[in-house]
Amino acid sequence: MKPEDLLYAPTHEWIHVDRNTKPLIGVVGVSAFAVEQLSDLVFLELPQVGREVKAGESFGEIESVKSVSDIYSPVSGVVTEVNSSLPENLETLQNDAHGAGWFIKLRLADESELDKLLDWAAYQKQCEEHD
Repeated sequence: MKPEDLLYAPTHEWIHVDRNTKPLIGVVGVSAFAVEQLSDLVFLELPQVGREVKAGESFGEIESVKSVSDIYSPVSGVVTEVNSSLPENLETLQNDAHGAGWFIKLRLADESELDKLLDWAAYQKQCEEHD
């Protein structure tokens, strides 16, 4: 997926939604910027399929040699799939954060929550202000 086609939470998680599918399913991951900030990743905890999450709620943790960070859901929904090979292959996340490094797939509960997320330009501006 191209970073320009994704929507972003202020906490650096991204979501890609194919609006042609019903029900709407979003693929969720964390941005390459966030992975770069964390640097050397050592641990990733992802949720179980079937877990309900709310927008802004933590659904997992990512740990680097620097820190442990919560992973927040950009929207509310139910986890339909987990990238179960990712915790044992953290280099995938470092090499392809916006593609093969996805975390979960989520059946959206409220499509209008997507309107509260940042587009690529707004997210880039936030990242520049962070530096």
